[in-house]
Amino acid sequence: MDKIILFDGVCNLCNASVNFVIDRDSQKKFKFASLQSAFAQTLVSKENKDYKLHTKRGLLPLNEEIQNELNSLNSIIYFENGIFYTKSDAVLRIALHLDGIYNLISIGKIFPTSLRDFIYEYIARNRYRWFGKSDSCRMPTSELKDRFLG
Repeated sequence: MDKIILFDGVCNLCNASVNFVIDRDSQKKFKFASLQSAFAQTLVSKENKDYKLHTKRGLLPLNEEIQNELNSLNSIIYFENGIFYTKSDAVLRIALHLDGIYNLISIGKIFPTSLRDFIYEYIARNRYRWFGKSDSCRMPTSELKDRFLG
């Protein structure tokens, strides 16, 4: 199954992060979709009962509370093998698959989730102020069109 990254399509930091991943994904393992897209909304819907959310308490089935979190636009979401990863867990899972030394970012897993997510949430809360936001979602170039979903 594809490795899918869902991101805030109007966030400049998020778009820069997608570019960072694309530049370090020579095997084209990742597909991308904005959280605002119909594809993303369908992926995180209640109808996908077999999908789970990875948490520090283990894998949880999707429910309304989890879907509200997934739809909040406050987190990058990484989806692989029927499991959603959010916040710092998503970043570290993505890093694990990057080319070169960038996969070493995944050693951040040694830090407690609460600390990692605290830092992640601080950046997420301030991302528009620090990096700005676009008027519309990112439009992929013709070379990248096949890697963007919905």
